[in-house]
Amino acid sequence: MELRKSKKSKKYFVFSKDQIEKVGNTIIFLCNKIENLSKTKILKLLYLLDETSIKNSGLPFLNLQYKVWKYGPVSEEIFIDLSEDLKILGKFIEYDKSNNNTIIKTKLEFDDSEFTNNDIKYLDYVISNFGNKSAIDLKKYTYQINSAWYNVAKNNNVLDLLENETINNTEYVIDMIQLIV
Repeated sequence: MELRKSKKSKKYFVFSKDQIEKVGNTIIFLCNKIENLSKTKILKLLYLLDETSIKNSGLPFLNLQYKVWKYGPVSEEIFIDLSEDLKILGKFIEYDKSNNNTIIKTKLEFDDSEFTNNDIKYLDYVISNFGNKSAIDLKKYTYQINSAWYNVAKNNNVLDLLENETINNTEYVIDMIQLIV
């Protein structure tokens, strides 16, 4: 992923082909192992993969950028793609909107060519520790005192605004370096 600046000097990210493949196949892996995955739960699990990988190896799993939003850490680019027409991830997944619920479904088989043995261990760890939790439970987990999300929200005086739902999102980026102990 490379960082660029637009004419308005707002920062945005462009995903590399390899990064899109890894994110797409990560979601396929998660969908194959966890039933009825929603957009919110996928967003939380992607964050937890990066968090787990950084805490254990010092390296991110997906290297996504996460912002401080009302329901916890969110990769804005992935959120937008999952909220619209799946332009980035449309090759990998689709929506199943039956039963008044939108669930993410796979379009392809899992391709492990982007993954190391450690990557698969991190995927398995996140699935075994968080796969059976609801999106609300995962939000609460990422909200914990002294979590990366909590610290950024508190240090930028937006914690109460987010918790009271006065605001929905911020442009504050979680510095994942703080996860390295």
